[in-house]
Amino acid sequence: MKKILLIIFSLFLSGFLFSQKKPVKKPKPIPKFNYIDEFKKISDEILINSTAYNNLGELTKNVGSRFSATPGYEKATEWAVKNLKEAGAENIWKQEVRVPIWIRGKESLQIRTGNGDWKNIRMLSFGNSEGTDGKDMIYDILLVNDAQELVNLTSAQVKDKIIFVNYPIDPKIISTVDSYLIAAKSKLLSASVIGKKGAKALIIRSLTTATDDIPHAKQIYYEPDDKVKIPAVTIGVKSADELEKLLKKQTVKAKLNMTAESKGETINHNVIGEIPGKKDSKVIVLGAQLDSWDFAEGAHDDGTGVVQCLEVLRTFKALGYDNNHTIRIVLYANSENGGQGRETYAAQVKKKEEKHIAALGTDSGGYSPRGFSLDMSPQRRRLIFPWKEYFLPYGVYDFDQTDAIQDIAPLKKLDIPLIEMVVDTQRYFDYHHSEKDTFDKVNKRELLFGAIVMTQMVFMIDKNW
Repeated sequence: MKKILLIIFSLFLSGFLFSQKKPVKKPKPIPKFNYIDEFKKISDEILINSTAYNNLGELTKNVGSRFSATPGYEKATEWAVKNLKEAGAENIWKQEVRVPIWIRGKESLQIRTGNGDWKNIRMLSFGNSEGTDGKDMIYDILLVNDAQELVNLTSAQVKDKIIFVNYPIDPKIISTVDSYLIAAKSKLLSASVIGKKGAKALIIRSLTTATDDIPHAKQIYYEPDDKVKIPAVTIGVKSADELEKLLKKQTVKAKLNMTAESKGETINHNVIGEIPGKKDSKVIVLGAQLDSWDFAEGAHDDGTGVVQCLEVLRTFKALGYDNNHTIRIVLYANSENGGQGRETYAAQVKKKEEKHIAALGTDSGGYSPRGFSLDMSPQRRRLIFPWKEYFLPYGVYDFDQTDAIQDIAPLKKLDIPLIEMVVDTQRYFDYHHSEKDTFDKVNKRELLFGAIVMTQMVFMIDKNW
């Protein structure tokens, strides 16, 4: 009995002593970000300390036009390297890109009715267009207003004519980007279509929302089987309307003279800079085109995108954010007259098997941001939708669009989620691809808000994906 009591007492005592030990503390949960506060930090930093507007002034005024295969583009390349360093990029390199050498040269367009005098018309050659070897090309003009009219025309009617397409972008379409793309993709604007029917040249009404007489450039595409590559030019909307009125009354001749020519290829560079990820080497890439047309400062297209990308990098550094993933900036060569820069970058990503978790692009001007187009799987889109409430105070509400355009588009073939900043573009096509696309057309505060929401989006992806 005593032995039993002793055992019970021992068990009791051991249990009592055991109960006096301090309980093991559970690890504290990692605190979640207060996204409202973080968004405000980003906004405050950019609105107070941003270098984006001054950088845009340097790029447009000191560097100026930066067309592919010109000294201006080489100057822009060096500018980009310098500014990536100043923004805090730790790795910077230049990626070789083969680009076409196209020289605009001298160009003129005149029209005449009957035996009257020749009248000069403001014009621009299409990028990459063939010229007239500096000789006068004189033929009657044939008016075409829609695709069905072109289809119905016989080769006999088109032969030895200069075709004039007076096809405006549709003002009824709310999104000016949509209306522009619909018009730009029309076969009406294809020199190949009319060239095969015997036409001698193509004149188009500029694709613009403006009502002035400033021509807006466009790139020409020739088909590989084109036996004859006809010259193509664009004229301002006032001249286009006046020319149509004349053609409805009488025969009008055009005298076209262009020394435009292509001279093979050369090497330009994509300029790339990044902040390596602290957690892994997966890439969040931001892209904008570095080049502009040969006659333009390229402020909205796409100088604003360039400096906004730089600002994202600078802001991450200024706020001391430890980014989980690598944040990379790619400033693309040859977006305006070829697109070789974006294709080269995508090809290298594929070749190196680099893991990209997202690509963010901006190429619609430095206007007030309104949303993000999400070109990705429905599963990925659903991950972003809950973030809307954080963006709403910054005027960003549209997450319903699904098309990403221009320089990040080739990455879609690699199943990389694409995000395009959506801005208010109602004024964009007043200036797009014209000599009016200058620094003074950019509002500083609108430019900075674009940089703010881009930085906020990159922050959210980096912390959540």
